[in-house]
Amino acid sequence: MTVHLYLSLLPEALIASMLSPEEFGVYYAVGTQKKSSGQAIFFEIDPDFRSDFFRIDEGVSRCVPHEEGEPKASIYISVYRVLEHIPTTALQKLYLTTQDGRTLGLEPSNQFPKAIEGELHLYQEIAPVTPMVVSRLDPVRFYNLIVQNPESLVTLPAICFAELRLGELATDPEDGAVGDLPYNQMEHLRSCLSGLKMKSTKMVDRISSASFPYRTLKSGIYVGVQNKLLYFPLPDRNTLREQHHNWWRSARM
Repeated sequence: MTVHLYLSLLPEALIASMLSPEEFGVYYAVGTQKKSSGQAIFFEIDPDFRSDFFRIDEGVSRCVPHEEGEPKASIYISVYRVLEHIPTTALQKLYLTTQDGRTLGLEPSNQFPKAIEGELHLYQEIAPVTPMVVSRLDPVRFYNLIVQNPESLVTLPAICFAELRLGELATDPEDGAVGDLPYNQMEHLRSCLSGLKMKSTKMVDRISSASFPYRTLKSGIYVGVQNKLLYFPLPDRNTLREQHHNWWRSARM
């Protein structure tokens, strides 16, 4: 049986598995007797990737079928500082799995969304830290601030984050209609967005969960390691409805 390498982001871990991405998504999201259920976000890693930081060959050697012939679902290789030690060249597709095990695969793109001047942004950091922040910076400049800025006192060697929808609040945080935005403490969010007149980035929730409703994704998910940023765009809603109906119906719940 083929052994896959997965980089889980919820939580951050490098895992060897004999399950396909769709099977792994069900296993990781729906849960077993040893694991609670919840969303799963993970990358498939180039199976030939090796690093002195990880004992990958040892993990792969332990990933063998059970006595009854069932494939081994998971062998944890590392749960510490994983993202920063996997180059973007080793990242393949990104998978988003809903709580009921529906999995959508996203391909990387070299084209980033065009920034709209004056529009505000909401970011959910996924790994290695999980605060929710608002910013005047577009995704590329936000990544540069977090990873590349040599003058910042707080930087990260790598980051994965999602841009979430703000609707009318992106241009009118004080009076814009909330619409179907599901975020808690909406007045606090409005206040943080208004505070961007004085600074480029402001934290909304420092202990936010890394999981979020997939229906709130605006453009997609970004992952930056050292000097390289990758973008995994989410298909538009018509494409999701027509080609990924079961995933989209589950994601909207």
